[in-house]
Amino acid sequence: MSNLTLVGLSGALRSASTNTKLMNQAAARFDPAQFIVGNLRLPLYDGDLEAEQGIPEEVQLLADQIQAADAVIVVTPEYNKALSGVLKNALDWVSRVDGNPWAGKPVAVMSAAAGRTGGERAQSTLREALQPFQPRFVLGPDVALAQSFSQFDEQGALTNERTAESLDSLMVKLRAEAERLKSA
Repeated sequence: MSNLTLVGLSGALRSASTNTKLMNQAAARFDPAQFIVGNLRLPLYDGDLEAEQGIPEEVQLLADQIQAADAVIVVTPEYNKALSGVLKNALDWVSRVDGNPWAGKPVAVMSAAAGRTGGERAQSTLREALQPFQPRFVLGPDVALAQSFSQFDEQGALTNERTAESLDSLMVKLRAEAERLKSA
């Protein structure tokens, strides 16, 4: 196994976010790897701010982390039938840096939501938002954790066996793609 770097992006900022818990569970299943959590606490995208001050340091750092990663996990809640504003803002900012850090990057998309569909629409809108950047989406099995508030134990481990199996499978596929590209 090669030494891989995995970046995780959680589109929820709450400290008890089930999306962040799901991201951490995915990273543990991807392991071994250097795991970096991307900071999405960025200023709101503003063309005037960009024109006056350039790309904020924290945006450039996030873009550099994505660029250097062998694979990326992106986890989104579903807010009003779409990806979170926090995540969309990060994508908008990263799109403004020189180059395209997402190009050809293996990416696994997943979601955790309170509703019964587990954020399926959010995943769809996330894929649409990422598509112009031309990542390599690692597809299936889908990981859309419904009623996510009841799917983790006190330590943040998944309690839903079916979701855990799907997550294991998705992380095996993501690792295989990252290793394939790294050895090419």
